[in-house]
Order: sequence, then structure tokens, then C-alpha cells
Amino acid sequence: MRRFAYSVLLYALVPAALLHLWWRSLRQPEYLRHVGERFGRYGIEVRQPVIWIHAVSVGETRAAEPLVHALERQHPDHRILLTHTTPTGRATGEQLFGNRVERVYLPYDLPFAVARFLAHFRPRVGVLMETEIWFNLAHACSEGDVPLFLVNARMSERSARGYGRLARLTREALHSLRGVGAQTDADATRLHALGATTVEVTGNLKFDVTPSDAMVTLGVELRRLFGTTRLVLLAASTREGEEPLVLDAFAQRGMDKALLVIVPRHPQRFTEVARLLDARRLRWQRRSQGEPVAADTRVVLGDSMGEMFAYFGACDLAFVGGSLLPLGGQNIIEACAVGTPVLVGPHTFNFAEATELATAAGAAIRVADADQLAAEVRRLLTDRPAREGMRAHALAFAEAHRGATGRTLHLIESRWSRSR
Repeated sequence: MRRFAYSVLLYALVPAALLHLWWRSLRQPEYLRHVGERFGRYGIEVRQPVIWIHAVSVGETRAAEPLVHALERQHPDHRILLTHTTPTGRATGEQLFGNRVERVYLPYDLPFAVARFLAHFRPRVGVLMETEIWFNLAHACSEGDVPLFLVNARMSERSARGYGRLARLTREALHSLRGVGAQTDADATRLHALGATTVEVTGNLKFDVTPSDAMVTLGVELRRLFGTTRLVLLAASTREGEEPLVLDAFAQRGMDKALLVIVPRHPQRFTEVARLLDARRLRWQRRSQGEPVAADTRVVLGDSMGEMFAYFGACDLAFVGGSLLPLGGQNIIEACAVGTPVLVGPHTFNFAEATELATAAGAAIRVADADQLAAEVRRLLTDRPAREGMRAHALAFAEAHRGATGRTLHLIESRWSRSR
């Protein structure tokens, strides 16, 4: 009855969901493409056996990269199907894998749409990335004998409270999973408390994501464009409301010789940030122009997708956004993987353990607010030995936490094989 009521509510929300797609399309027209897929209608056929991986958006898709490669090696006769929720996630899948995988949108969690999806692709196994618990999807996979896994799973206290309000539905969905691979002990504890019965701590797949040779080369090229005679501060994955705070910090004394590179988290905000830079009468350039940065340019707007490894490789110091305001923070692991010293704000609940471990390892420094951010940036930009020390700690931290791909693959293979 609870799942029935949940489904009735979802049906009632369909008009709002369509309105949401239209609203998002005003900034990102791609939201109005492939709308039929969101209701289980697909125009592609896959003749090989399907391994299905759901990665909502950019972060989850990038995290899935080493697992996709491992599953391709393990099952060369199968076809990988990546499902997404956002156009940027879909674009990232295309960028990372090209035509080696299929890409579609996962349908809304409506019973008929989920049934269409499973009937069309007939996946041999399903893998959900990070925090994706859909009640009708989990039920349909259980009823259809599709082994379903939740991997790289994270469950913050805030998310646990939300799922706890739907305790019986959550318990039923988690109980139906064939296995759960949690990032940390804390995530495993919260998932187990919500009803998961087969939880293992497998680590964070993002530690196994390493820059390609192309990204390393691009990082060198970006640094050449930025200039090698001045220091570069990167503001990575900034969110709405953070850019003014970063610019205020950058405007303080001692920053006049440095170059600031701002890369907004969401591409639909590139124009908004460009207007902010114009309003502040700053001399700025776009990364997409691909031109050398002029000596009097103060800011570069990183208006490109899929180049974060290159940006980290091209800077001297990085602030990772989503953390000055209570937005939960963003992934700092890519920065550590290339040895970039990292600053984060006080709000990192989405990446709590990774951030705490990086801070304890000396790879990252937490600041309380924009004023402290300015002070730490000023200190580190003038203290090369301190930056070099953080760089060494970052590389050691990233290396020490690799190996989640192998543990996750073992979890999937050992529990999937029982049903084959």
C-alpha cells in the first residue's frame, strides 16, 4: 500500500516534472531532447547481453569510469548501458567512452516506465552509483530477477534522515538489493540502519580515477596559455552565490599578481558568471577562446566541460567549491590525484570523510569563511615550500586510498554469479 501511494504521488507529479524539464531547457535546451526515454520509450536496440550502470550526472559518471573499464575487461561479450538523469551526465558519458557504451536516460520511477525500460534492455545485472534508491525500480528488478547493486554508496546524515521518513519503503528497497558497496564505515552504518542487509565497505571509486595522457597534455597546454610567470588560483566547481565570495577574497591585497580561474560546476551558469565579471569591471577571458591570457587579465572563466583534471594540473592552488555555502561541497579527490594543494570551506557534508582524511593528511586545508579563504590563499601563494609540502601529501593521500574498483568488482561478480 505504501508503494502504491508513492506511485500515485509520482503520477500526480508528472505535469510538474514536464514543467521542470521545460524550465531547465531555458538554460540548457538538451533537457527537451529524448523526453520519451524518461517514460521508458527507447529508439535503440542492444543485441548483446547488457550490463547496466546508472550514473545520475557528471560526478557519478566520472566515478564509474574505472568500474566500466573493469567490467568491459571482465565481460567482453556484454554491452555496457549507461543511464543518466541529466544532459551533462550523458555528455560526460559520451566524452569518456564514445561509442563503446550505450547512453540513455533512466525513466522516472513510474511502474509502467520502469517495466518498459527493463523489458526493452533486459539487463543481466544493474549497478546504481552512489545514492540512488528508487522504490519502484528496486521492486521491479527484484520481481524480474535482475540482480541490482548499489556501489560507491554514500549516505550522509541529512540523506539518511530523508530516507528515514519513508522507512518501510526504504527498507524494502534496500533489502531487495543483491549487494551494497559503501564508501566508508559511516556510510555502511547508516545504510545498514535504513535496512540494507548485504553491506560491504569497498572504498571510493573516485580514488581510482586517474588523468588520461590527453588530460595531462592539456594541463600543460593550459598552463602555457595561463602564463608561467605568475601564480594561478583555481576556483573549481563553484556553485551559485560562491563566485562573489571568491571574487571578494581575490580582490584583497596581495592577490594583484595572481591569475584567478573560475570553473562553475554547472555549464548553464557560464553566462551568469560572465555577467558577474562584467559587472565588476574585471578584465577577463574565456577558456573556450583558447588564446594566451593577456598580462592584464585578472580572471579566466573556465567555460568548458570535462577538463577538470587539466585545470587542476595547470594551477598552483585550488579552492574546491560548493563548500563556502551550505551546499555539501564537491569532490576533492581529482585535485589530490594530480598533487594540487586544496582549500575547502566549512560545508563538505557530501564528501565528509574524504575531506576529513585529506585534511588530516595535510593535502587540504579547511577555511571557515571567505575572509579566511583570502588569508590562506595569500599565505600559500607566497610560500612555495608550504605548497610543495601539500602537493606531496596530496599525491600520497590519493595513492593510499586506491583499490576500490577491485573490491567493487569482486562484490558484483561474487553475488551476481550466484544467479547465473
